[in-house]
Amino acid sequence: MTTYPVRIRRWTRKEYQRLAELEIIRHDEPLELIGGQLIVAEPKGRPHATAVELTAEVLRAAFGSGWAVRAQNPMALDDESEPEPDVIVVPGTLRDYLDAHPSSAALVIEVAETTLAFDRREKASLYAHAGVADYWIVNLVDLRLEVHRRPVADPSAEFGWAYADVTALPLHASVSPLARPDAAVLVSDLFP
Repeated sequence: MTTYPVRIRRWTRKEYQRLAELEIIRHDEPLELIGGQLIVAEPKGRPHATAVELTAEVLRAAFGSGWAVRAQNPMALDDESEPEPDVIVVPGTLRDYLDAHPSSAALVIEVAETTLAFDRREKASLYAHAGVADYWIVNLVDLRLEVHRRPVADPSAEFGWAYADVTALPLHASVSPLARPDAAVLVSDLFP
């Protein structure tokens, strides 16, 4: 019997969007395009949903006008990646992104329960590769906020990039987003 190597068919963002336009992929199907692969998002439970809404609310107050806070909407990171982070903060207003998804963000947040390992490895490497300077994980498992900063090249990472500075903050701590160093966010306010 002849054997063949396993091959993976990678998708581009353009192809991914075309699949949705042709309704091959339903608009309500929980998929993300990560590094050319279609990843099925896990169901979101009540603690996850509550943490997403709390985080978005806290960041709207912390950033104020001139910034848009988007919850569970796509980012156009590169030709092979269109993740849907739980919360992102981008400059401008929501209408500024009517014609195209943001390609970068001042702050990207993932709320993690069942996806914690994926968010730490693959998503962190993906965001570091895209140059996102401030990436947070609202870790519902350990009740910590993981703050990832200073993207650096790292050949051992999934997408060749990682964060040089990773800090786990307890609930009683506070943190300031890099883009708003004058605004302090109490970690406990992000958790249900």
